[in-house]
Amino acid sequence: MKTYSGKYRIKHRSKYQGDADNIIYRSGWEARCFSWCDNNPSIKKWSSEEIVIPYLYEVDKRYHRYFVDLKIMFKDGKTVLVEIKPEIQTAPPKYTGRKTKRYINEGMTYIKNMNKWKAAENFAKDRDWEFQIWTEKTLRSMGILPKQLKALKKMPPLKRL
Repeated sequence: MKTYSGKYRIKHRSKYQGDADNIIYRSGWEARCFSWCDNNPSIKKWSSEEIVIPYLYEVDKRYHRYFVDLKIMFKDGKTVLVEIKPEIQTAPPKYTGRKTKRYINEGMTYIKNMNKWKAAENFAKDRDWEFQIWTEKTLRSMGILPKQLKALKKMPPLKRL
């Protein structure tokens, strides 16, 4: 996944809670989710990184601030906090028998994510909301990302003429 960021241009300003002139996406997936929220008729209000949740990071034993990717309020009264992450970052790193620098960094990131998500779950539960993690699989199943064409992945590279 190529990561990029930019400013999202909102179409339905009345649906956004927060500064509608300063909506920043930090990945292509976030940009697509913003568009989905902006154009979804079942969504009453939405915001990005407007909810800040304190969490205790187990590694340094200090409190930090977690800015949740999305808050979505549906017309049916349901409210959902959403974190958008690649599937690989939702599982502990695979141990290969060596504690490499990469393995240690991935492990610390995993611990930080678990600490954030536990705090977000409690924060949401206290308000009768839900907390969800949307991965590429979730985004595909929702139609936010296109379905992958497995056949294209299996094709040999094109030969130059």
